[in-house]
Amino acid sequence: MNVTLRNTMTAVFTFGGGTALLCLLTFIHINQGNVDIPLRTVLEAVVNPQDTLQHHTIRTLRMPRAVMGIIAGGALAVSGVILQTVTKNPLSSASTLGIHSGTYFAVVVTTIFVPAAMLGNGIITAFLGGVLTFLLVYLLSGAGNASPVRMVLAGMIVTFLFSSLTSVLQIFYENETQGLFLWGAGTLVQNDWDGVSFSLPFILIGTAVCFLYAGKLDTLTLGDDVAVALGQQVKSVKLMTILAAVLLTSVTVSIVGPIGFVGLVAPHLMKLIGYRSHRLLIIGSFLWGGNVLLLADVLARIIDPSFSELPVGAITALVGSPWLIWLVLRMKKDKHSQESGAVIAGKNRVSVSLKKIIPILGVFIFCTLLISLASGNYGFEPLYAYNAFFGGADSFMQDLILNLRLPRALVALFSGAVLAVSGLIFQGVLRNPLADPSVIGITSGAGVGALMTMYWFSVSALWVPIGAMTGAVLFFLIVMILGAKAEFQPTVLALLGIGVSAFGSAIIQIIIVQSDMGVASALTWLSGTTYAKGWEELLKYLIWPVLLLVPLLTFYIKTLDVLSLGDDTAKGLGLPVASVRFQMALIATLLAACSVAAVGSIGFVGLIAPHLARLLVGSMNQKLLPVTMLIGGALLVVADLFSRTLMAPSEIPSGILVALIGSPYFLWLMKRRSA
Repeated sequence: MNVTLRNTMTAVFTFGGGTALLCLLTFIHINQGNVDIPLRTVLEAVVNPQDTLQHHTIRTLRMPRAVMGIIAGGALAVSGVILQTVTKNPLSSASTLGIHSGTYFAVVVTTIFVPAAMLGNGIITAFLGGVLTFLLVYLLSGAGNASPVRMVLAGMIVTFLFSSLTSVLQIFYENETQGLFLWGAGTLVQNDWDGVSFSLPFILIGTAVCFLYAGKLDTLTLGDDVAVALGQQVKSVKLMTILAAVLLTSVTVSIVGPIGFVGLVAPHLMKLIGYRSHRLLIIGSFLWGGNVLLLADVLARIIDPSFSELPVGAITALVGSPWLIWLVLRMKKDKHSQESGAVIAGKNRVSVSLKKIIPILGVFIFCTLLISLASGNYGFEPLYAYNAFFGGADSFMQDLILNLRLPRALVALFSGAVLAVSGLIFQGVLRNPLADPSVIGITSGAGVGALMTMYWFSVSALWVPIGAMTGAVLFFLIVMILGAKAEFQPTVLALLGIGVSAFGSAIIQIIIVQSDMGVASALTWLSGTTYAKGWEELLKYLIWPVLLLVPLLTFYIKTLDVLSLGDDTAKGLGLPVASVRFQMALIATLLAACSVAAVGSIGFVGLIAPHLARLLVGSMNQKLLPVTMLIGGALLVVADLFSRTLMAPSEIPSGILVALIGSPYFLWLMKRRSA
């Protein structure tokens, strides 16, 4: 009796309470707007519409937006249920597996190059992009042998890759993609019922397919072998349900943009309540997915009463990223989360002495700098560069080379060096070869601090680096506290970094929309750029970290080798592990913050450079420090050179070029390991 009563009460709360909350949120949502409409008029417009402006505003603008929120949230939640079951991954959703980024990229490409193919709001393009992205992530993470953490890491890197490609297109085709920035962050804005009428049939079909396969999905949770023994066609079940899940995702993306984390939060709410049957999971998740998305949109318009349209995707990320962090911590004892991060670390293939490798790298950097100084909109002009240094050039060319190109190239060199050292220190301190200021959220925190200083507090530009450092240190403390709870397990820590970065990125999106930054300038800064950087950035943000912090690290660097032996061994050798870990990680955080203050959010340098250094000189950190610095500097100098010359006179942000190099490299390492 008690069990029956408890089940009844649970059902009443889940479905009855969920429906009541949905009605309440819908009413609140409809009552919001930049024009105040009396409550009585809102009620009349719903139950007894008249031919008045206020009634038309409610019925053709506000009601479609609310209904779109309900069905889009429901579709994303059902998609999350299916993805989590089929991949056997509690962290799966359209956002964590990169499906959103793939559909968004496909829509942007089609909008620019094949606009005629955008029939039906681009749903076909979005669907194909989503399917191909899922297959890419699934295969790269090891297919049937993929662990949850490896799959989400693959999704993260694929997201970085597609986001970088999308940013390039939006920067160079700003007119063609005008309006896609807000849509790309997720927005429920509707001007009529067309979006609802178009998407509703697809959402109903996709949800119906998932519901029809619910019983077979229950069997699938018992394991593939058991399902096959019970006569189930496992491959066909997975294929049909995955296609239905991608359809649900792509139709919502085509109308409201990529809205993340709803597919993670709503299904887990149902599972926490105790539901395991997929029929009930699908119904409950649809209902509560609508609640989550409507609530996010309500909060977005409460946070910004000016109604400049905060992206609802940023609000769901603010809610969903802590949820992801909680889920990761909850599963930290799972066997899959115990994977050694070293599985994708660079292994020593070549043993090169420092006496050889440092001069080689030095010569490479010197030659690259010379090429950079001699390269511009008119091609490669070494004679002009020579004359600028030795007095034979006119004042214009001398100023161009000595006061524009030279300091910019040096900014790239020093930024790359400090980012690389930051990554090396994080990897050693956390014993995690996946660690990088961008991967574990430090760069995101620095970006939040810098943007808040510039646009929220409106203080002098002199305070920007202080804001960046404050944000970086705050996010660093959060990551360290979470990492301690996760016992600094490498792959788990990387997942926690994804959650922290998503939280920071959501804040950055909100600041960009509220500050009314131009789309191209916003994307350029977010991607990281050396454009228009000069002596000021070099002297204020980069010289002193190299002169003060890097020499300080030479006294600490041996401790990284001791930490690599494990905490117990390090303590046995007399090393104050907690104190050393905190001090070195703080130095790495300050280095990353200085780079963000100078050139914006550039990722992957701190990941790639230490790995390449290990391939050359092994794993001893005393050797790695100078080699990593030189490789990081060389990498960003090369990226800066190509950013100016590949599509001259237009420029590609250096950070995007690094991401385009780093993402495939990271994925190749994962694929090599999973093969």
